Order: sequence, then C-alpha cells, then structure tokens
Amino acid sequence: MPLIKVAVLDDYQGVALRMANWSSLDGRAELTVFNDHVSELDAVVERLAPFEVVCAMRERTPMGRPLLERLPNLKLIVSTGARNASIDLVAAKGLGITVCGTGYVNHGAAELTWALIMAAAKYIPQEHASVHAGGWQTKISKDLKGSTIGIVGLGTVGASIARYARAFEMHVIAWSANLTEAKAAEHGARLVSKAQLFRDADIVTLHLVLSERTKRVVGAAELASMKPTALLVNTSRGPLVDEAALIDALSKNAIGGAALDVFDAEPLPPGHPLRLLPNALTTPHIGFVTEQTYKVFYQDSVEAILAWLDGRLVRRMN
Repeated sequence: MPLIKVAVLDDYQGVALRMANWSSLDGRAELTVFNDHVSELDAVVERLAPFEVVCAMRERTPMGRPLLERLPNLKLIVSTGARNASIDLVAAKGLGITVCGTGYVNHGAAELTWALIMAAAKYIPQEHASVHAGGWQTKISKDLKGSTIGIVGLGTVGASIARYARAFEMHVIAWSANLTEAKAAEHGARLVSKAQLFRDADIVTLHLVLSERTKRVVGAAELASMKPTALLVNTSRGPLVDEAALIDALSKNAIGGAALDVFDAEPLPPGHPLRLLPNALTTPHIGFVTEQTYKVFYQDSVEAILAWLDGRLVRRMN
C-alpha cells in the first residue's frame, strides 16, 4: 500500500516532530513539515496538491472553497483547536473532505493578555530598550490597583482576566451582547453597557469569538469614547477591531496605546503601521503558543490521523 502523504503546515518554530510521538504513523504515512508560510493561492495549491492529509495550525493558512476545490487529493484536514473560522466547512463537506479538530489548553491566551497589560502599563519594552541603549528611566508607569479594567466578553479567557484583575485590586466591569448581571457577578465583575465600558475603563481587553456579529465590535466611535490614557488590548482576533480606525487613533495619540497579539492579516506585512507606531505593543499571535498547548495539538493530530486511517470516529468540526 502506498503511504498516505501528510503535510504539517506553518510549524514556525520547527517543533512539530518533537511535540508528539509520530512513530505510530510509521509505515502508514509520509510526513512533510513546512516551517515557512505561503499565502498566495496558487502557491498554496502547488504546495498542498500532493497531500491526502493536511495538519493546519489554527487559522495560519485559510482553507476556503477556492483552495479546497483545487486539491482533489485532499481527504482529511486536522486543525488544531476545537474551531477554525478560516476553513470552509460547507465546501469541505461537499467535496468529501473530513475536517476534525483537537483538544485545547486555554490558559495561554489569558496569561499572555496579562503579560501584555503589565508590559504596556509599566512601559517595560521602552525601559528595556533604554537600559540596553545606555539610558535609564524614561517613563512613569500606570497603577493597576484602583484602576478599572473593562472586559469585552466574559467567557473562559475573560473570566480568567477578571480573576487576575481582582488579585491586583482593580475594579472590573464587563459587557457582551448576551452577558447577564448574574453571570458578571459570578466572576466578580459589574455588568455595564458597551458605551459605559469604553468610556470608563482604563484598560479595555477583548475576549470574544469572532463572528459576523462581533466583527468590528470596536470601531472609531468606541475608540473616540475611550480615555486619552486608556489602553486597548486584543489577544482574541484581529477583525474584532476596525484596524484602520485603531491606527488613526494611535497615530493621533487619541488613546494611551494598544497591546495586540492578533491582526487582520497574519503574519503582519512588513512595513505595516502597527509595526512602526511607538504606542503599539505587538506580539506575533503567541497567545496559544505554549508547550502544553502544542503537545496537545500535535499529539491529538496524530491520534486523529490514526483514527481516520483505521476508519474510526474522529473529532469532527461542525
């Protein structure tokens, strides 16, 4: 029997093969790991054309109908995580392509969110750069104790942020379309309107699932209503924020700054304004990039491929 060809995509750190035991696929599959990223449609098609199985790392390589229709050999997509908005599940089903997900470790995003809040509030990147350049103190940091954090979306990650904030003796307010007073109170937060949250918060942090309803939930109006000293933090998904409006606000110093792990286009293009603005603290979508998470992602990917090869049930995405 010919070996099944398996592509492991976007392994930026070159760790996929050591994060899981792939030996169970020996004699059954031929692995090809790609450490670089290609985004142009024809280039992606050329790369993936030979493969029956593709292991996708989150939304790094979108898989819409125009791509899937040009991959007649593709039979299985294993995407890390429980959901992937960049895969056209309807198109995949119609083309006979099985799509399945993996388990997930959800503390990484909350931990990074808090790291970004601390780094932005205490001007850690700037002071680090000053010391390395031979200088010394240049900034006066913001106090977290007694300040107000506004959490947009009080799900698993948002609830963790509320817990961290209470440990720092902050006032916690929250809003989302379906949030109730009881649910907010359960996590030590006070439910407010969206308008009040953006007006009153010293730090606004976003923790919503991206959908048509939540896309651009933060636009020019919300940014204009924020305090001129307030910080906007986004570790969820780039399109939750109107990026052009945010760049405009940062360029005019209309808000105190932004700490961002996610963007409309990823990887962020060279020369993009968010790479250059001094009041934008940026990280390259690393909220989920932790050792525990990667071990779950890649080992579950191996198990999913084995289940598919054996004709067993796989964790299908809906």
